[in-house]
Amino acid sequence: MIVVMKQEASEGDVEHMVQRIESLGLKAHVIVGTERTVIAAVGDDRKTHKESLESGPGVASVMPILAPYKVASLELKREPTMIRAGSLSLGNGAVGVIAGPCSVETEEQLIKTAEAVKKAGATALRGGAFKPRTSPYSFQGLKEEGLRLLAAARDATGLAIVTEVVATEDVDLVARYADVLQVGARNMQNYRLLEAVGKTDRPVLLKRGPSATIDELLLAAEYILDAGNPNVMLCERGIRTFETHTRFTLPLATVVYLHSKTHLPVVVDPSHGTGHTYLVPKMAAASVAAGADGLIMEVHPDPENALSDGYQSMTFEQFDDTMRECRKVAEALGRKM
Repeated sequence: MIVVMKQEASEGDVEHMVQRIESLGLKAHVIVGTERTVIAAVGDDRKTHKESLESGPGVASVMPILAPYKVASLELKREPTMIRAGSLSLGNGAVGVIAGPCSVETEEQLIKTAEAVKKAGATALRGGAFKPRTSPYSFQGLKEEGLRLLAAARDATGLAIVTEVVATEDVDLVARYADVLQVGARNMQNYRLLEAVGKTDRPVLLKRGPSATIDELLLAAEYILDAGNPNVMLCERGIRTFETHTRFTLPLATVVYLHSKTHLPVVVDPSHGTGHTYLVPKMAAASVAAGADGLIMEVHPDPENALSDGYQSMTFEQFDDTMRECRKVAEALGRKM
């Protein structure tokens, strides 16, 4: 249920209603808007009569949340959520760009890439220190050494760091180095991991699983939100279909649909979504046109010799050209990039 507070409700009124909701065995999520405050009462509310909450001090109305995802729903919060993490600002009109190599390989590779993507206009650096690979014989990442190199790249360029965490036992370690925690497509429904990143103070980039529905993606985000972390970005990175001309199928209708259902920002990954470098620039521009709040793209100084995903990584020159095209689209739509 949603408890909508009156505009003149005091902090004491809000705190009283939080205590009242929790006394009923529900979890209270307070959302402070520009005009008024609402409180989401989340949990099994079948035995809770809304009249018992409507009579509370400062309460304007109480209404049910119809969507299965409660805290992520537009029913609870109409204002778009904006994510800020160091140099990265994303959502509510601001288009953030996260770029960098699939895997952290060497300090020279990472620093050179960070400098190049920043010059082109990227606002955050991506790079995998822990790499979950389909084959156990593929490069698995440099792990903590990779995290240290990412931190060094941040020190050198000022770019916020976005990197994947693949296991619950690594959450605290990765959070010490990263500005944004990425939960990859393979872990979208790893609920213990979602709860663990939900207990941190780091924004989370949640990637859609290749076979997941939109509702499943939103319910995965709900695990993070319910654990107490309000800063979640949803990432469309392509789904599996019968098509074989691309690595995955990148459904940009997802962006528009999600904006009609949730206040959370939506990021698109055209690198994984297509799997071919030559397709990435146009799909990145199309993502901005569709209303994406952010892009995450793979860039490498020498894609031909990259240890992972070189076939979908852009060179510095290609990324620079892509940013120019995306900026034109954003400006035409009155958006800031």
